[in-house]
Amino acid sequence: MKFRIVWLATVFIIFVLSCDKRQAKQSNTVVLSLDSVVKSVEDTAEFNGNVLVSKNGNIIYQRSFGYANFDTKAKLNDSSLFELASVSKQFTAMAIMILKERGLLNYDDDVKKYIPELPYKEMTIRHFLTHTSGIPAYEPEFDKGWDQMKIAFNDDMIKLLIKNKPRVLFKPGEKWEYSNTAYALLATVIERVSKKNYGKFLAENIFSPLQLKRTQVYNTRRSSTETVPNYAFGYIYSDSLKKFLLPDSVKKLHFVYTLDGIVGDGTVNSTTSDLFLWDQSLYTEKLVKKNTLEEAFSPARLADGTIYQYGYDGAIHQYGFGWGIAKDSVLGKFVHHSGGWPGYATYIRRYIDRNDCLIVLSNNDGKGMRSAIKEIEKRLKRLK
Repeated sequence: MKFRIVWLATVFIIFVLSCDKRQAKQSNTVVLSLDSVVKSVEDTAEFNGNVLVSKNGNIIYQRSFGYANFDTKAKLNDSSLFELASVSKQFTAMAIMILKERGLLNYDDDVKKYIPELPYKEMTIRHFLTHTSGIPAYEPEFDKGWDQMKIAFNDDMIKLLIKNKPRVLFKPGEKWEYSNTAYALLATVIERVSKKNYGKFLAENIFSPLQLKRTQVYNTRRSSTETVPNYAFGYIYSDSLKKFLLPDSVKKLHFVYTLDGIVGDGTVNSTTSDLFLWDQSLYTEKLVKKNTLEEAFSPARLADGTIYQYGYDGAIHQYGFGWGIAKDSVLGKFVHHSGGWPGYATYIRRYIDRNDCLIVLSNNDGKGMRSAIKEIEKRLKRLK
């Protein structure tokens, strides 16, 4: 689920550039261009998913392409529920911000205050939020004697860290390294501080207040008989079998089963419609105050006072609390995050100076979209 700047982003920037009243005709052309190109990729079974684009707080494009279930041929629609993978991290960060505003924790608290058994020192909640803790990845520890037929949960992850004591990557605050471990441990902090299950806390304090009716933490798909209607099952393509398969059937992807119970770094599931409501809520104080949000969208500083940043796709990128941060020369500041898990590729980008947003949720890894993006860009560049 490692954070990355998803290629899908470039596709939909064009809508933001072309949708004011004076360009209504061009906007229709852009929509037709997008439909044409994405439909051609959909026909080759290379892209399967949902897309939403908003301009000035209004949805200007929302489409579904392909199947929610490749086996039954059930079609996707606007209400189809997708695993968000690392896009979930922004919800974990918001839960921490809510607890901070309630005076139940502070960003600079040592995490051992809440997880005293953790075998690492001087790592703060802020370090975890900004990926500057240096804590090692938990995933490799499950390859060391863990029963691969047993689903792991957060407590199991902590016990393995205690047992194996993998070495820290660097001194806290010294560098930046994307960390699923940090966000999984933040979920444990949320549970211990709130005295509530992670999913229940998010439901009561984020999903319900914002009327995100389909959004939920869904980490029981493989451990119970619970089913969710209109679920977008993630598929991968088998070159040898020439068909799409659930990753559960692929031996090298056994971790989709083993790690299914761990929350905080993933497992929030949502729809494009709900994510649009989430986007709009972040212009308000429905959940936390404005200055709290501003801190979340401010770049992390290392211990020496420097800001971690890197260049990609012509922009300088930084990281806040569960959000990547960058600036476009035309569209201004944007915050974004991607997610990846076998069968899923997800992305949200919010142009917060303009109240524009793009959301892409794919349940077949989004293969083939890079070429489609290039074609769409060519067409868009012809527009004035």
